[in-house]
Amino acid sequence: MSSYSRRFLLLCPLALAACGFTPAYAPGGAATKLQGTVRVADPSTKNGFDFVERLEERIGRPEVHRYDLAYTIVTETVGVGVTPDNRITRYNLKGAIDYTLSDTATGARITGGRVQSFTAFAATGSTVAGLAAEEDAGYRLMRLLADQVVARLIAEAARLP
Repeated sequence: MSSYSRRFLLLCPLALAACGFTPAYAPGGAATKLQGTVRVADPSTKNGFDFVERLEERIGRPEVHRYDLAYTIVTETVGVGVTPDNRITRYNLKGAIDYTLSDTATGARITGGRVQSFTAFAATGSTVAGLAAEEDAGYRLMRLLADQVVARLIAEAARLP
């Protein structure tokens, strides 16, 4: 390793500290305000269960119910791979989630927004394989969207009461 690389690695934390950077998950960091304090609305669909599962993996189940997270999930399947004889061989599963974080005590809206993404799956093979691929795509999509919601909540966490 060259001396330049060593100096860079040693000075990098100093530069980040000088600009006011604070790790989100450090003790006292912004994300610690969310850990175990957000109650996510009860899921009513498979997508909802996958979404809530990922949120609870990332920010924990509520120990102290301080914030409520309401959400609405919308998905759409779009055929994107078409053969010359007009059979669809590939699908995009597009999804969007509108979410709102509110204070439990006052009911006041703290933050909210919309996240969206997509995944894809193949429709070739047997019917069972196609259904399994579609279910897996839905699972991956909900994890992607949940990670986006968590990232936005962490970004807003410094302003939480």
